[in-house]
Amino acid sequence: MRSARRTRAHPVGRPYTVRPYKKVLRPVLGAGAVLLLMSCAPAGTAARGPVAAASATGQPGAGHHVYVTNQLDNTVSVIDAATHKVVATVPAGTGPEGIAITPDGKRAYIAGSESAKVSALDTRTHKIVATVPVGKKPTGVALSPDGSTLYVTNGGSNNVSVLDTRTNRVTATIPVGVSPVAVTVSRDGGTAYVANSGSASVSRIDTRTHRAVRTLPAGRSPVGVAVTPDGESVYVANETTARVSVVSTRTGKLTATVPVGEGVFGVILAPDGKKAYVAVLGPGNVSVIDTGSHRVTGTVKVGPPGTDPFNIAVTSHAVYVTDQGAGTLTVIDPKSLKVTATLALGNSPYGVAVASSGSATGAGPEAGSVSLTRTGGR
Repeated sequence: MRSARRTRAHPVGRPYTVRPYKKVLRPVLGAGAVLLLMSCAPAGTAARGPVAAASATGQPGAGHHVYVTNQLDNTVSVIDAATHKVVATVPAGTGPEGIAITPDGKRAYIAGSESAKVSALDTRTHKIVATVPVGKKPTGVALSPDGSTLYVTNGGSNNVSVLDTRTNRVTATIPVGVSPVAVTVSRDGGTAYVANSGSASVSRIDTRTHRAVRTLPAGRSPVGVAVTPDGESVYVANETTARVSVVSTRTGKLTATVPVGEGVFGVILAPDGKKAYVAVLGPGNVSVIDTGSHRVTGTVKVGPPGTDPFNIAVTSHAVYVTDQGAGTLTVIDPKSLKVTATLALGNSPYGVAVASSGSATGAGPEAGSVSLTRTGGR
């Protein structure tokens, strides 16, 4: 189910206690962000460490910015990936959730769940330059590889809006399953996959005909979806069954089920497709799945229960996780699986995306898969 911080209810109940939202207050440093450097923990598990000063030395991602939607503040935080400082906070419509960035890095598209609109943010001026009406309760967004088309899941309309980013107009509306949450696009751009949380399915969309051509099985309450670089499999996060389902896109059959913990939400694949990263709300973890063996090979402790790690974006240098309950963004080193930083952001961080000065390397909730397109949303 949706978090207690959400303003709307999910059709399927969460199997564990929903915690009331409490805004976490922290002292302000520099540009308004607090950086907590994390102490190292053994065997791929990271624990929280003492407060320390931020340093840009040796930090990956020079020239990159991370974008996070703050759902209950109606803003987007813009973070310098090298210094881990918030460089701008931008008003971004009502109930901003999913966010995706064009390949040239010039535009960020934000789903406004409470306004039934998508906002286009100019990443150079940090201003909203267009708003586009879509369906009811838009949540997830994902871009085609060339950035010309945006796909928007409308959870309240049971459909997907197709938006031309050159004209900022909706060119098609595609019926899918019940309560679609997340969407991702294959690397060749020919197929989009939509997680339908209310109908236990994933819709496969032909992006040329703008039609849902197949329904794939998924576990109960699928809320996140990611497609492998070769397009052969989709990984589906099933929020209420504590598992990730792996489905063959060729046969439409379930090929693996991976237990990860209760309250699984965001799922994304590493750029090389060898690992899948999964946000697990219940225990406050990020689970790492080896896509070859379909086994959990690492667990990163983001925080205690109530931290609510939610959506994920990934680059070759870092994994970024929004912590909806704590009001923070966690940064993880994908090689050591250690938390390197935690930044205080706005109220109820939701979607996350990463862009370089010339091209997008992540999109939130489904990153495509550096989306994260997601990276998705609740």
